[in-house]
Amino acid sequence: QVQLVESGGGLVQAGGSLRLTCAASDRTFSMYAMAWFRQAPGKDREFVAGISWTGTDTDYTPSVEGRFTISKDNAENTGYLQMNNLKPEDTAVYFCAAGWQVLDDFADYPYDSWGQGTQVTVSS
Repeated sequence: QVQLVESGGGLVQAGGSLRLTCAASDRTFSMYAMAWFRQAPGKDREFVAGISWTGTDTDYTPSVEGRFTISKDNAENTGYLQMNNLKPEDTAVYFCAAGWQVLDDFADYPYDSWGQGTQVTVSS
């Protein structure tokens, strides 16, 4: 397992942008795929985006396609989720997760490393 800490959440108006950061505890992060999930009040946790451990493959839930971009910087042991054109329905707690050498199926992989979450609130 790798320890993960998210940051970068906050309050933003609709149409605005935020960049979430997921900092990993050690350099083995380069061997991990990363995913972002979110959970809104009263709703189940849902997959948002994923990137393979090689960094060559990404996947997004349809509602964020074209607005969000996932990336990872192995030299900095850090992953990112750039969120543009935010909408009120994007309001949720966002969690990052890491999986050892995962190449695909990011939405359903049984991740065993999770961060504590960061709140994103988008006002209309």
